[in-house]
Amino acid sequence: MKKPHVYFRAYLAALLMLAAVPADAADVKELFAIDLADYPGKEGRMLEVSYPPGARDIVHRHDAHAFVYVLEGQIVMQLKGQPAVTLKAGQTFYEGPTDVHVVGRNASNTESARFVVVLLRAKGAPILTPVKE
Repeated sequence: MKKPHVYFRAYLAALLMLAAVPADAADVKELFAIDLADYPGKEGRMLEVSYPPGARDIVHRHDAHAFVYVLEGQIVMQLKGQPAVTLKAGQTFYEGPTDVHVVGRNASNTESARFVVVLLRAKGAPILTPVKE
């Protein structure tokens, strides 16, 4: 049987993880993943991201080529050193492997937004890496 302090540590760790995730965080669903045979050690990932009203991302990078296509709603994207852009359904956005994504959010506080992201990256690399400003 585990000692009570072990359970407390696990409980505390779970609480800290939940506290770090905003209540209005994006919902990310993986749609497709494939190893890129012509590029050893590389893979492609396709994700669907749904932003509830008012949702926003933390400052991050992807260490990947990221191709965004907006399906519905409007999103605001900004890379470090670039102006923010507001994208609506049918518009696209690109992030390079060294870009820092300083703004990623739903442009609306009342409507949802949804987009697809295709990532070309090193196999097994994290989807998102937080960056301190």
